[in-house]
Amino acid sequence: MVEVGEVSVVRAHASVLHIDLDAFFAAVEQRDKPSLRGKPVVVGGVGGRGVVATASYEARKYGVRSAMSTREARSRCPHAAFLTGRFHAYRDASGTVMALLRSVSPLVEPLSLDEAFIDLERADLPDLEVPTVTALAEGLRRRLQEATGGLTASVGIGTSKFIAKVASELDKPDGLTVVPPGTEQDLLRPMHVSVIPGVGPATAERLRRAGIHTVAELESVSLEELVRLVGKAHGNGLWSLARALDTRPVVPERETKSVSVEGTYDTDLTDRKLMEHLLTRQAGEVAGRLRKHGLSGRTISIKVRMHDFTTLSRSTTLQSPTDSTAAISRLARSLLTDLDTAGGVRLLGVGVSGLADWIQEDLFGETTDEDDDLPDEVDVPTTQRRTWSPGMDVVHTAMGRGWVWGSGRGVVTVRFETAETPPGPVRSYAHDDPELSAWLPVSDESDES
Repeated sequence: MVEVGEVSVVRAHASVLHIDLDAFFAAVEQRDKPSLRGKPVVVGGVGGRGVVATASYEARKYGVRSAMSTREARSRCPHAAFLTGRFHAYRDASGTVMALLRSVSPLVEPLSLDEAFIDLERADLPDLEVPTVTALAEGLRRRLQEATGGLTASVGIGTSKFIAKVASELDKPDGLTVVPPGTEQDLLRPMHVSVIPGVGPATAERLRRAGIHTVAELESVSLEELVRLVGKAHGNGLWSLARALDTRPVVPERETKSVSVEGTYDTDLTDRKLMEHLLTRQAGEVAGRLRKHGLSGRTISIKVRMHDFTTLSRSTTLQSPTDSTAAISRLARSLLTDLDTAGGVRLLGVGVSGLADWIQEDLFGETTDEDDDLPDEVDVPTTQRRTWSPGMDVVHTAMGRGWVWGSGRGVVTVRFETAETPPGPVRSYAHDDPELSAWLPVSDESDES
């Protein structure tokens, strides 16, 4: 891409591919639980205050949507299977997909576990004409389905990230749309302004009051008027995107913006002292990574996923950056005091952001013992209070692998099946049956982003 004056010239070919796995969390659950295939599945918090993370397309027919309260989802589709998440399964499936994408082009920009951009200019293609990139996308979708055991994806290809993402939404699920160069504005003009990134409810309402509903109407508004309506930065962005002008590159490795470590636990944590110990251990790992790379950070944060899938975060910002284990752990533990964890915690994490490549030297020449202010070591118990969450993986010494169908009043009900078996039998056991235990693959639970 080149620039002429102040106007950027977009790509001459449809060479940006956007891929979005269909109803990802729910699709993984249906893949791994044969009895749920073709049936409505809702993944998210199953408690009274829970929120839907993903709904299968069978559940969406009843009006269930992401971010809807679980209570409302149950009222709309009471016969759906309501499951908590299995993040190890989602990570594994995502890893398979991303490896496949990188075999197509070295320029892959993951946006989340289930979404990414691919730059086809670096793919091994004879040309970038529409028939060629269409054939590549069709082959990619077939390979993805085979590699993941049946997951599907919707794909869009265009001359920019914006157009590729819009295109991927046009034929869901399991669809493919290629926008030929030169037809971008014809595609966009009839669409509602909310198709443009950054146009949320508040901006859409502001534009509506100005009589702007469609992209075509937005395109007719001058830059000066848009700046007056939504501000300079936002106005410039809207003016460009309304004209399909988007020259953002596909960035395979973004600059490190944070360093974090988190752990997921197969049984809920309820002991506060244990949680503080785990946060301290994670803070030490984060601080070690910072020092290893010559970095420090100003903002300390913790991530806490509750027993009902609800994820909370708290943060605090220092006046100057630090790489001190003692400082990071002390602040992480203080952030935990503001949260009610009585119901149980299944994930804890510590992160540092606002990164810099320097630290504030002690003006008085004093040093701090890194071990000062750290709590006494606590042994992490091998067993905690057992919690049987709907959908979680379990294993029985006689029956083998299965998943929790439901639990309550001292009884846990399990369906014994896996992705490789037909729908299996259902059996019930005492809540504390020693032959039944949670199942998790061996995996690295730390994360650096």
